[in-house]
Amino acid sequence: MELTYTSGTRPSPEAHGEPAGQFYSVTQLALDLGVTARTIRFYEDKDLIAPRRAGNNRVYTQRDRARMILILRGKKLGFSLREIKEYLDLYDVDPTQAKQLRLLLTAVHDRIVQLEDQRVALDEALGELREVEAQTHNALEALGNHDRLITQSEYRE
Repeated sequence: MELTYTSGTRPSPEAHGEPAGQFYSVTQLALDLGVTARTIRFYEDKDLIAPRRAGNNRVYTQRDRARMILILRGKKLGFSLREIKEYLDLYDVDPTQAKQLRLLLTAVHDRIVQLEDQRVALDEALGELREVEAQTHNALEALGNHDRLITQSEYRE
């Protein structure tokens, strides 16, 4: 999915410290990542990616694509935009990536703890709801209501 440029309009990635490589339009990048162009522009507005310009067109590099993959993965795992930005910014500052890796390890650990706490809360809520469901079935049966009762497996269908 390489963009075609007219003479003199192709941005120079080397001028931005990037190797020459594949370029994407916003539509191409969105299709490649399975998101909308609006999503790409949203993250651009949040300063998480910074595409080059070729005339009036945004031009995304392999670096922008890699950053978008990290952003989307971070969002999927429940990290905030602030956390994702902090992580991405460290990538630019620390060539050894040691600070970035330490930050990531801390953030991942904290997220695991948070999700485990949520799992406990969900398990408790599900247990209480199942108890209420059973009590409700029993109350209907005690009233002599012979209407067919919906079972738990039918809720899922």
